[in-house]
Amino acid sequence: MPSDTSLHCQVLVVGAGPAGGDLARRLAQQGVDVVLVDRLADLGRSAFSSAALPMETVNAFGLPAEVVGSRWREWQLIGPGAATRCWAASRPLGVVLDFGALRRWQADQCRRWGGRVHLGLQACSCQAEGERMVTLLRRSDGSLLRVSSDWTVDASGQARALLGDPPPAGRPRDGLVRAAGLEWLLRVSPSCWARWADRLSFCLGSDWVPQGYGWIFPMAPGVLKLGVCRLVDPQRRQPPLGGLITDLGRRLLGAGARADGFDVLDRHGGLVRSTIRRREAHQRGRLVGLGDVVSTANLLGGEGIRHALTSSAVLAPLLERALTSPGGQASAQRALVDYAPQLRRALGWRWELSGRVARRTWLGLHGQGADGRLDQVLRGLERRRAEDLSALLFGYRFERYGLRAMPYLLGWRS
Repeated sequence: MPSDTSLHCQVLVVGAGPAGGDLARRLAQQGVDVVLVDRLADLGRSAFSSAALPMETVNAFGLPAEVVGSRWREWQLIGPGAATRCWAASRPLGVVLDFGALRRWQADQCRRWGGRVHLGLQACSCQAEGERMVTLLRRSDGSLLRVSSDWTVDASGQARALLGDPPPAGRPRDGLVRAAGLEWLLRVSPSCWARWADRLSFCLGSDWVPQGYGWIFPMAPGVLKLGVCRLVDPQRRQPPLGGLITDLGRRLLGAGARADGFDVLDRHGGLVRSTIRRREAHQRGRLVGLGDVVSTANLLGGEGIRHALTSSAVLAPLLERALTSPGGQASAQRALVDYAPQLRRALGWRWELSGRVARRTWLGLHGQGADGRLDQVLRGLERRRAEDLSALLFGYRFERYGLRAMPYLLGWRS
């Protein structure tokens, strides 16, 4: 059994994803005694994320070149049916991150500034003892590590390992909405790579991915990301994701893997569980939720990284202030009273609208009628610029569709 059975720190961050890793990095830079832990022994593993970001996010958060897999300047929308539409800009509009490299860089930055990083630890429980939090973590050999901290941050993603799921909502539409995704990392031939490089490609329509969408992104020279994602609909029987992604690869890249010049390097998948209104508790005493734990994953495009980074940027200065403010438990509750409203303002008023659009769009995308409505909306975009699509899909600026398209987007017309 390992000799260390307890640790002490000012802030314990549970989960070294983009949100937790960024928070630990920020706090360590400010001299906070922070411990970052994660259930994975290798932060490069289970790197499920399409990881497409607009250039503004890269610049705003100071992400280094080492975490960037590729840049893109084009949008390509395939479907419904055989329709293909492309929009190109003269300059790069964004990047596709190497998700594993991002997490490793954040952890390295935390260490560089004096923080501690411990991997291969599963969160078991967290409770208050006096004015401190005590968190129990389980190692791979079954032994326990006890961490005493002034504050504990649950950044464990949709699992919500410590803060737990929000209580059942009064209305079903206010509860957790689930999306499931699967992604393959493919080594492809130079000619295949050239067909998909420099662009984000999405497959839309019920004949591609019912109640969801597919994608091909350029990860790095010679490597593509092929993925599918859909909202989970308990009212409808849905085909297996494995069959959908296999069919997507066959239709877009060829009939079989090795025979057609590409190898599957990795297969990974995951769940997104988010509320639309984001009214769940963000704090319980000195236990605070971060990132996907407080539903920062946006369901319209399955985005998590940039919104997770936003939640970290909001929480970090509040935690720094809380660590220096005197008082007991009541003071701790007040210290972060502005966290939820500040995060709501940072995400913007379009956030809830984008969630409503996502639910109506994806859950309703089954059958020719829905495909026809989607095709009508996409036709209205054909004369727009690539920058307009970025404003729509990353900025949720739905007004750029035009007023006539809004009723279809929001489901007011069928």
